[in-house]
Amino acid sequence: MRDIRRRIRAVRSTQQITRAMYMVAAAKLKKAEEAARSGRPYARALRAMLARLAGSEAARSHPLLAQRPVRRVALVVITGDRGLAGSYNANVIRRAERELEELPAEVEPVLVAVGRKGRDYFRRRGYSFAYELTGLGEDARFFDAKELAERLMEDFLAERVDEVRLIYAEYRSAINQRPVVQRLLPVSGLPAEAEPGAAPGEKGPAGLAGPGGGAGAGRGTRGVREYIYEPSEQLILADLLPKYVQIQVFRALQEAKASEHGARMTAMKNATDNASELIDKLTLDYNRARQAAITKEILEIVSGAEALKANA
Repeated sequence: MRDIRRRIRAVRSTQQITRAMYMVAAAKLKKAEEAARSGRPYARALRAMLARLAGSEAARSHPLLAQRPVRRVALVVITGDRGLAGSYNANVIRRAERELEELPAEVEPVLVAVGRKGRDYFRRRGYSFAYELTGLGEDARFFDAKELAERLMEDFLAERVDEVRLIYAEYRSAINQRPVVQRLLPVSGLPAEAEPGAAPGEKGPAGLAGPGGGAGAGRGTRGVREYIYEPSEQLILADLLPKYVQIQVFRALQEAKASEHGARMTAMKNATDNASELIDKLTLDYNRARQAAITKEILEIVSGAEALKANA
């Protein structure tokens, strides 16, 4: 009975921790979910505006749209800095491993780690990183996304990598986070995205579905509208395309943070419920053990009284 009481106290202490973590994660999830949802309309509007401009000759010649033979692919794996989030980190890592396995033999992968969990996992398996970004905190900040996007664009423009892909968890609900792969560079699929004939969820030119459906492959061709640019088409595209890349990275960080908080909230809720069930089971075992001890004592008393009667 002493061992059972000790275990009940230990489980109760753990339950208090998991309940506190559940409440903290629920509060953080509300903020992260609002940030992720509020950022989607702006990203869609920016993409639609670029789609209207990307059909021109100046747009097709922009360095961030340049298509070239793929020899090195940068895989940006976005995970959390902490665990206790259920299968969140494992799902993203598993998706990254599958992406590595599907690369052709002549393509060299270049890993970029965002978050300690993904970095530690691949480091233990002998992978090296071009660079890493950890300690981002509990909220996705545009400063971090801008810094990461500028480094990725710098590597792409310097031809140190020929393609950049983001691997992260897309937030759908507190119990549903879907690992996705989005091609970030070269920027592609913009004209097809603006065509109303494209079906939601169709894959883009790279065969990679982005969050919310990805870049749709156009069905049919449409004429490109002519626009009058002020100050000039080159300056507008030079400003909008890097900003579009930064927004895509920021959205990925927002989706990843919301997914992490949702997964942690769900995991801590399940842990709290499991602790309650375990406490009930241990309490039942304790009551049975106590009843057995009482019954044994009564039997010993009765046996002793019967023995005294027999001797008398």
